Amino acid sequence: MQMFMSNLASPLGDMLLVTDSQQIVRALDFADHKARLNRGLREHYGSVELAEVPAPSEIAQAIARYFSGELGALDILRTETAGSELQRRVWAALRHIPAGTTTTYGKLAKELGFDDPRAAIDIGAANGANPIAIIVPCHRVIASNGDLKGYAWGLHRKRWLLEHEKAIAPQHVEPQTAMLPGI
Repeated sequence: MQMFMSNLASPLGDMLLVTDSQQIVRALDFADHKARLNRGLREHYGSVELAEVPAPSEIAQAIARYFSGELGALDILRTETAGSELQRRVWAALRHIPAGTTTTYGKLAKELGFDDPRAAIDIGAANGANPIAIIVPCHRVIASNGDLKGYAWGLHRKRWLLEHEKAIAPQHVEPQTAMLPGI
């Protein structure tokens, strides 16, 4: 299968965008997780030929606008993913979580029709396997107690994205003062 890879800069590090011939987003990953990206492409699509191309302007502009504060800019982007039926259902549901809000694994499971409390674990696993960072906003799913829990691309990125979207309060880090001898 022929797909196209593009590099994009972001405040969270360089990103790798994978699109198909119709410029539909198939994957978006951080460059420091390229092995995860490649593994996911092989798992879901088999043999993939990736040609390096400039990012399609509509996609690059939408991502740039998102990082500039236009949080709804990603909503227009078309995505398509391979995966299990459950994964695709979860990933589709994630696109309906508005920027600036969060939901929990348990609430997401109930919205998808699962009554068993243990379903939240399956929802969490599908969420963690999401191949399209930010556009499919798995970062908006948190634990019922408010903990951020895991994020495939690092909790520091999840926190940054949620703070950027004003879904959580910024974490204030107190400056460290040096302790000098005799003081």
